[in-house]
Amino acid sequence: MADINLSDEIAVKIKDDPFPNYLGVEIIKVAPGYAKVSLKVQEHMTNIHRITHGGVVFTVADVALGNASNSHGPAAVAMNVNINYMRPSKPGDVLIATAEEVHLGRRTAHYRITVENEQGKLVATVQGLVFRENK
Repeated sequence: MADINLSDEIAVKIKDDPFPNYLGVEIIKVAPGYAKVSLKVQEHMTNIHRITHGGVVFTVADVALGNASNSHGPAAVAMNVNINYMRPSKPGDVLIATAEEVHLGRRTAHYRITVENEQGKLVATVQGLVFRENK
């Protein structure tokens, strides 16, 4: 069950996000400046080595970033996202991405995101910079 502590309008937008829903991303928690989501890796999400495709790991981190950065209300979009892959994952693994706000400015915000497997082993570290709509 998703724990979303936001206005109804923002909560609906996050829950109805088409691409994460298509992939099967589950919302664990969203609060102002914070988000935690998960994704169970499927066989079709692998690369030629039959490990999780880097784009899938990036996507789950990006969903957490998007949810955390849009949690304040004004629209926020990624300007720059940097990822470091630490260890592989495989089909059947559950990836858990946690985004935490580092800095919230008037027009930009910075986030630190970790992607871990179910055992708490670090799969990737991510930093994201977003542009915030001025309202």
